[in-house]
Amino acid sequence: MISSISNFPDDMHEATLAEDSPACQFIFGRFATRRVFPHNRPMPNTFGHLFRITTWGESHGGGVGVVIDGCPPQLELDESDIQPDLDRRRPGQSKIVTPRDEADRVSILSGTFEGKTLGTPILMMVHNKDHRPEAYSEMKTKFRPSHADFTYQQKFGFRNWQGGGRSSARETIGRVAAGAVAKKLLKQRFGVEVLSYVKQVRKIVADINPDKVKLRDVESNIVRCPDPGVADKMIHLIDRTRKAGDTVGGIIEGVARGLPVGWGDPVFDRLEADLAKAMLSLPASKGFEVGSGFAGTLLNGTEHNDPIRDRRGKVQTTKNDSGGVQGGISNGETVHFRVAFKPVATVMHEQDTIDENLKNTTLRGRGRHDPCVLPRAVPMVEAMTALVLADHALRHRAQNQWD
Repeated sequence: MISSISNFPDDMHEATLAEDSPACQFIFGRFATRRVFPHNRPMPNTFGHLFRITTWGESHGGGVGVVIDGCPPQLELDESDIQPDLDRRRPGQSKIVTPRDEADRVSILSGTFEGKTLGTPILMMVHNKDHRPEAYSEMKTKFRPSHADFTYQQKFGFRNWQGGGRSSARETIGRVAAGAVAKKLLKQRFGVEVLSYVKQVRKIVADINPDKVKLRDVESNIVRCPDPGVADKMIHLIDRTRKAGDTVGGIIEGVARGLPVGWGDPVFDRLEADLAKAMLSLPASKGFEVGSGFAGTLLNGTEHNDPIRDRRGKVQTTKNDSGGVQGGISNGETVHFRVAFKPVATVMHEQDTIDENLKNTTLRGRGRHDPCVLPRAVPMVEAMTALVLADHALRHRAQNQWD
C-alpha cells in the first residue's frame, strides 16, 4: 500500500492506493525508477553501483564495519589483506594523532571461503574498545562549533552525542576496509596502483612527482609526506599546534597509476565527478581539484593543453595538466588530484556556542582528538579512490567487453 503521496493535488494527499490498482500503475508506471533501478533509492550510507559498499556503526557503539556487495569471486582475500590499511588509519599510532587506543582488528564474517571471495556480500567488522563517553557529557546539551551536532539535531530531532556518533571519522573504518579489497582487486585484475600522501600542512608544501612516488616513501615518516626534509617541518608544526590546544589543516594528493583509456561515463558519472563526491564525503574535507585544478585558471589554453604524441604505438601526452581525465574519461595517464582538509573542529579552547534550548553559552573541547587529520586521512583518500575506480572498472567491463 502507498499512502500520503506528495507533489499531487491536495485531494490526493491522503489517498491510500494498492500497488496493483490502476491509479497506482498510472502514477508510478511499470517503468518507474523504483522498479527499473531497485537500488536507486535514498541510501546515504551506501556508495557505488556495481562495486557497492554500505558502512555502519557509531563512534562509541559496539563496533563499526562495512558490507561489500559486488566484489567478483575468486579474489584471494583474508584479514591480512585488510589490516595494514586499518593500521595506517588507526588512532594512537604517533604523537601527532589522537591518543585514543584502538587496535582496530578486523574480522571478515561472510563472503569468503578457503581464502577467496565468493561473489556474495562481504561483511567486515571492527569492535570499539577504548570509548570514553564521559568526555562528551557536556555535548549532550551543547553543540560543538563547526561540528555536525547542531545540523544532525535539526535534521533528525535526535542524535548520538557520544563522540559524534555516525558523524565521527570512526565511520571511515568501513571505507578503509572496503578500500583495501578494492585496491587488491584493481592491482591483481587490472594492474592499477592507488596511493596518496600529505602534500601540504598549512603553508608547508612538498614538491612530489605523482608518477614516481612510492608507498615506502610515504610510509617512511609519521606524517606520511614522501619528502623527508619537508616532513620534519610538518611534524614540528603539528606537534607545536597540538601542545597549544589547537588544530591545523592541509592537502592530500591522490594518485592512481596504470589506468587504461576508457574508465568513466559522461555526463553525470564523469570519473573526476565521482572522485570529487567520494573525497568530499570524507569528514573534514573542504575542497577538491584534479590535474592543474584552480591553478589552471591562470594559464592560457596553449599553455594548459596536453599535447598528444604516438610513442612506439602507445598514445601518450607530453604533460598531464588534465590529471589523467579528459571528457570525464581516463586517458591512460596518471590520475592525480588534491583534497583539502580543514583544521579539526575540536580545539581545547573555550568557544561561543548555543545549547539545545538555543541559549548562548560556551564550550571547551574535551576528549581525545587529532591535531591534524592528514596523517590518518591518507588511507581514507586511497580507499575512496579505489572504491570509485573498482566500480568504474566493473562498469566499463560490463558495458564494453562481450564474449
